[in-house]
Amino acid sequence: MPSFSLQSLASIVGGTVVGDSSVQINNALPQRDAVAGCVTLADSSQQAVKAQHTPAAAVVVAEACNDCSLPQLIVSDIHAAFIKLVLVFRPHVVVDRSNDPTRISETAVVDPSTQIGSGVQIGARVMIGANCTIGERTVLHPGVTIMDHCQIGDDCEIYPGCVLYPDTKVGSRVLIHANAVLGAFGFGYRPQNGKHVRTAQLGWVELHDDVEIGAATTIDRGTYGATRIGQGTKIDNHVQIGHNCHIGAHNLICALVGIAGSCTTGDYVVMAGQVGLADHLHVADRAMIGAQAGLMNNVGEGEVMLGTPAMPRRQKFVELAHLSKLPEMRKEFAGLIKRVEQLESQSNTSTIQEREAA
Repeated sequence: MPSFSLQSLASIVGGTVVGDSSVQINNALPQRDAVAGCVTLADSSQQAVKAQHTPAAAVVVAEACNDCSLPQLIVSDIHAAFIKLVLVFRPHVVVDRSNDPTRISETAVVDPSTQIGSGVQIGARVMIGANCTIGERTVLHPGVTIMDHCQIGDDCEIYPGCVLYPDTKVGSRVLIHANAVLGAFGFGYRPQNGKHVRTAQLGWVELHDDVEIGAATTIDRGTYGATRIGQGTKIDNHVQIGHNCHIGAHNLICALVGIAGSCTTGDYVVMAGQVGLADHLHVADRAMIGAQAGLMNNVGEGEVMLGTPAMPRRQKFVELAHLSKLPEMRKEFAGLIKRVEQLESQSNTSTIQEREAA
């Protein structure tokens, strides 16, 4: 791996050096992974102090820290600068294909009716069905399957093992990670003559621009129309979105979320890990659903929901506060029962004595 002086790196990221600018740097790593000769980063003065106890040779900071003995590279935006430093030492992490010619692997199978844009990269064993369109500079990694009548926009990247069922529509700048499946049949059945008969699965999946889909996530096709994911929405790994759902713009949906059919969300909704939604619910703009919450009812704009069944945050906190007092209340209740028994015993004794006296 190449080595650069700290001053050279400062020139690349537009920063200034405090301390020894000639120190040689051969990698850029976070503090917990730091090795000898690397530059690390600290987003607070406390983190800068901790950095000097790592093997790192220098640290990137926003402000000089007098209590840190390491040479410091001072920049206005720590993370933007550190990204550039990482790419100095590991340029292969991000590949610029913007000026590449169209390349189609010899082992790819592409139907002649499919239209391929300029600069498209199609990897080994990719299969593309009839009447598809692939936009410019889109990358299909090895083993991707694109079935008939799919539309994929410009500057998309689809990783190995993904499957797009027929009629799937993907906007531009969409990122789909490995083994995601878009457009499988929804889990819908009706009873008929003692059997479960599948309902119609005639719709499609539609991803708007700038959407990201995590690894092994599944999004089912609509019954008659679209299952739709709005612009800029980011979906994590192992998420299931049922048929006919309409997810709004710029949602954040974390790992292991399960959304039943025909649910809708507004814009900027956040669902934490392992959230579950019953079918036909609506979650309004900017609502937040806490981890492992089980949602059974609609959620209003800006509400924060917690627990199973999910309830507003304030109500849930009150419930938890009361639950924390149960052991003490149980003890007090046991004392009250004992006291009542004593009073009853005294009362019965008094009654007997009064009768004997009479």
